[in-house]
Amino acid sequence: MPNFNHASLRLLAIATNVQELESVLSFARALANARALELRVVGLVVTAPDAVSAGARAAQTLRQQLGARLATEFAFQVRVTADAAREIRQLAKQERAELILANAASALAPILLDTAPCDVILTKGALPARVEHILLPIRGGPYAALALETALTFAKAQAAGITLLHATPSARFRNQTVRALFQQLRALPEITRWIRSQDDAARAILAQAKPRTHQLLVIGASPRPSRSKIGAAVTPNVLEQSKIPTLVVKTAPALLADAASETELAPVDYTISVIVDKWFAENTFHAHEFEDIAQLVKLKARQGLTISLGLPTLNEEKTIGNVIKTMRRRFVEDYPLLDEIVVIDSASTDRTVEIATELGVPVVKHPEVLTQYGARVGKGEALWNSLYILQGDLIAWIDTDIVNIHPRFVYGILGPLIREPRLMYVKGFYQRPLRLGKKLQARGGGRVTELVARPLLNLFYPELSGFVQPLAGEYAGRRVALEQTPFFVGYGVEIGLLIDLLARFGLQALGQVDLEERVHRNQSLHALSKMAFEIIQVVMERIGQARDVELVEQFNRSMKLIRYENADFDLQVADIQIRERPPMITIPEYRALRRSLDETPRVG
Repeated sequence: MPNFNHASLRLLAIATNVQELESVLSFARALANARALELRVVGLVVTAPDAVSAGARAAQTLRQQLGARLATEFAFQVRVTADAAREIRQLAKQERAELILANAASALAPILLDTAPCDVILTKGALPARVEHILLPIRGGPYAALALETALTFAKAQAAGITLLHATPSARFRNQTVRALFQQLRALPEITRWIRSQDDAARAILAQAKPRTHQLLVIGASPRPSRSKIGAAVTPNVLEQSKIPTLVVKTAPALLADAASETELAPVDYTISVIVDKWFAENTFHAHEFEDIAQLVKLKARQGLTISLGLPTLNEEKTIGNVIKTMRRRFVEDYPLLDEIVVIDSASTDRTVEIATELGVPVVKHPEVLTQYGARVGKGEALWNSLYILQGDLIAWIDTDIVNIHPRFVYGILGPLIREPRLMYVKGFYQRPLRLGKKLQARGGGRVTELVARPLLNLFYPELSGFVQPLAGEYAGRRVALEQTPFFVGYGVEIGLLIDLLARFGLQALGQVDLEERVHRNQSLHALSKMAFEIIQVVMERIGQARDVELVEQFNRSMKLIRYENADFDLQVADIQIRERPPMITIPEYRALRRSLDETPRVG
């Protein structure tokens, strides 16, 4: 069961592919249990320096493979980097790693031995189901203590005996440290045999590293590993020729040595372009990574999460029925992923409410929620009010005009939040065909996104420039994040949420997921023009607030729309003023409601 307690020390199992991970996991489980460490799995994708963002596809593939292999057993993440050494150091610090395990055959192995700021164990082979005898060569090196501790861990777990081996060119102990160590170790009941050999060290070890004699070998690495080898001459020779599972151990470097090695690393390029490229590679998901809904249900249960789906509607009688049926069948009847589905209606005048009611789904008209604060018009107003209505720890919203509705629109945006507790908010993106008469143009949709939203973000909020569709209507977030964030009441809600969540939680807390294709009702150019005008105001509002200047107050709030009708042009004036609701957590009635819900025992 994954433990998401960020205060605990961790054991990290690091691999570049699932095959590398296989032998590592058998040892990692045993060591994590014995040392009371939280086990985390990390997949590492290493790219060329100028191709970090292109690592997104490799990261998605590796995440999917790890998810299939690990199921719900361990929490895991995938990192993308062009500098594996620096990434490992940062990862160890951020994850509070006490120990890192990796496959000895991995390209990461020499890098770990050279740069990791914590204990490292490299593995060859898998932990046998039964271990009777463990071979422990003692050479008097700086890693002898960790080798002994590791051998003792497996000896106690397997009720096995340990054979101490010391190879020396004469019959006498020339190394006083080793001789004293041998004397002290005689009292340990796990050590059942002592061997002194005058043979070459590697030959002496390999002579004993045979399945009939020993089932596990634990050996120390070189005190000064080179970048091209896994330890000193003895260790790589033994590792290569050993016929039994082998562990190579290295103790964390001393503080002074650690600081010195840090200064040798090349300076980090912290330019926005590099940061966004890395974010794009690590935080861009694909819906097919989360299509195993049963696995999501298990992860949800183990974390004690509740999940709500809000369906904002305004005259969606043609599509709302299919949306409700699809989501209820897959996520309530087939798999209990959703705890509630609620329609949040904006005073529809068609049969939208009637259809939803007939299907047994609760319908809330948002102008009737929190009426003491007045009623405003807009999708953002509906979403803000829905925070008061919906009860889940995770909240997902999808638009209800989707013609090609599919469960991926929900499991795609929820999957990353369930799988990766570090994420606070996930947006969907997709291909948006543009309907021209009876034909669909494959990639013509998203006009306001490409002509207004993304250029504005690139100009003023470049950290958000990696979002493919910042205005997409399918997204999900953690309540603890959403309740702290203001909501613009109209078309500016999506871009406003991105900007405000970035400011509060940082870029790494945000993600996006490819939902493939979305077919929906395309809006007229007049409607899109008003949307663009409102979005520009939202961005200018946030820019002004950041600089303590009332920018929007100085701008014109009315927009002249050009209408062509009856072979003539005329002008229409639209008054478009942005308004926003404060963070829901500041509303007394909401705080009282959440307190009462928190005090009510959950069923199940």
